[in-house]
Amino acid sequence: MSALLELRGVSREYTSGGSRTAVLHNISLTVNAGEFLAVMGPSGSGKSTLMNILGCLDRPSSGHYLINGVDTARLEPDELSALRRRTFGFIFQRYNLMSALTALENVAMPAVYAGLPAPGRVARAAQLLTQLGLGERLHYRPSQLSGGQQQRVSIARALMNGATAILADEPTGALDSKSGVEVMRTLRALHRRGHTIVLITHDEQLALQAARMIRLHDGRIVDDRVRPVAAAVAPRGEGAAAARLAPTAMVFAESLKMALRSLMHNRLRTALTMLGIIIGVASVVAMLAIGNGARQEVLQRIEAMGTDLLDVKRGLAAVRGSSKGVITLTPEDLPVLTGLPGVAAVLPEIDGTVVLRYGNQDLQLPAAGTSEQFPHIRNWPVQAGVFFDQAAVGRYALQVVLGSSVAQNLFPSGENPLGKYIMVGNAPFQVMGIMGPKGVSSKGYDLDYQVWVPYTTASTLLFSRRYFDDVSVKVSDSALMRQVEDTIHAALLRSHGTEDFNVRNMADLIDTANQTQNAFTNLLAAVAVISLVVGGIGVMNIMLVSVSERTREIGIRMAVGARRQDVLLQFLTEAVLVCAIGGIIGVVLGVTGGLLTSRAAGWLTALSPAPAVLAFACAFFTGLAFGYFPARKAASLDPVEALARD
Repeated sequence: MSALLELRGVSREYTSGGSRTAVLHNISLTVNAGEFLAVMGPSGSGKSTLMNILGCLDRPSSGHYLINGVDTARLEPDELSALRRRTFGFIFQRYNLMSALTALENVAMPAVYAGLPAPGRVARAAQLLTQLGLGERLHYRPSQLSGGQQQRVSIARALMNGATAILADEPTGALDSKSGVEVMRTLRALHRRGHTIVLITHDEQLALQAARMIRLHDGRIVDDRVRPVAAAVAPRGEGAAAARLAPTAMVFAESLKMALRSLMHNRLRTALTMLGIIIGVASVVAMLAIGNGARQEVLQRIEAMGTDLLDVKRGLAAVRGSSKGVITLTPEDLPVLTGLPGVAAVLPEIDGTVVLRYGNQDLQLPAAGTSEQFPHIRNWPVQAGVFFDQAAVGRYALQVVLGSSVAQNLFPSGENPLGKYIMVGNAPFQVMGIMGPKGVSSKGYDLDYQVWVPYTTASTLLFSRRYFDDVSVKVSDSALMRQVEDTIHAALLRSHGTEDFNVRNMADLIDTANQTQNAFTNLLAAVAVISLVVGGIGVMNIMLVSVSERTREIGIRMAVGARRQDVLLQFLTEAVLVCAIGGIIGVVLGVTGGLLTSRAAGWLTALSPAPAVLAFACAFFTGLAFGYFPARKAASLDPVEALARD
């Protein structure tokens, strides 16, 4: 028989409390393929440490350990995992089954890391369990099985990848005598089929069933004897011929499945963990929808007035109260502005509040004195009737045009207002027309709740002042906006002798609105980042708790062949899944919240895919960023220490 396992001068020491404790001393041992070896010794003699080194769960402090002639000291952790997966099957005293998995899933787990497709590994796991008398308990969880049945599940798991060597650590220690006999019968059968068996036990009666027995005492081999037994047949390499896939794909599917199961098992904790992510994503989606709606409405209002307009106002720009006492912008300025090159039309406006009366209906509302150019320059068509003309302005006509809301309130019975006379202040005005509806302004007032009269009539009869509140100038070519603006500024400065006015460009207003929206968006992004960071910290905290709670599970996975990157992927998937689900819920709540807020407050909401996608992507990458540290911590655990954790 050829040497399968070979230890050359192996020692193992541990550091505890600043002092070093030697557990194994200069062990030299050769285990040939097909042997049945029993390792005997009292508690503390180093039996379990020897098994951990033999199974590549631990490394020697000194000396060399060779498997099929390969020195394990030269192998990286993931290479050791692959070696464990191909060579060893472990049978533990405490079974080390995963309580959340069924017997079938526990047995099939090593094949996940070997890349065996799902149908093949399920069929093989079922076959092994059936051979061990558990065919009717494939879907039982460990808590539903007796101790002997759990140990048989453990044996089936050890055989899943066609292990060459079976390492059994006190396999009957937690069983009754009948179950212990069945387990030993199974081990002898496996030996006869060609498997190398290494049995760790303190029971001499069990050790006598092995062909070779060594005794350990204080970490040293004190006896090594062989007795003749029936020769083992050559191993058949069970499971080795099965088609394999890339293990990463298998591991990801397993990680996703386990992540969903873990989240469902801890529903309340999962919900609380998601809360920060949900709040951050929902607030971003809802507030951006409302903010974009407000921006869209403002731009629509500005564009409705015309982007080729210049607005001339009394007082200095950006100086609060500078218009007080300024009585410029008078009718004498109108011909000055009209005669400038590039000016297509000029629209004066004088504003105030009036009382309207018709029959027994009284309304107090805004009124604007303007010219016949109003519908054209403001891009505001008349819905019924006509707007007053230039002749009406020139003769100080008592004519009025109503906003649609005014017409509905003043004539609630549906009477046609056109041609009727209503009292505006103390004078009778004839209704000439009704303007088309405009809706609510960005500042929250009803644009249709106002009336218009000739500015000549308004200045003499209604408001008793000659100066205008502002004058709108329509530019013939929008490309000349800046040039015409400079020309108007120079002309009025010459006319007034002082700068008691300011000129605003509608295009500049649009730029200002865009800049304001961008600042608002950046503010929202900052709020979202803070919310997501808080949520991410919660995710990291919960994942660290999960790693602590599932340390033994990590050790089991490493023992059956999981690489470090497989363990990292397992826990990283859980963190990302929590954030992804939280992100989806947040998007749904954000869209719903934006729509409900819009309906309740009457605000325009502009929903678009970009904010939702961006918010979800932020949540997803939050899971990656804050889940990496706990996942890395899980992947860096030592298999021996993880298995020893309660």
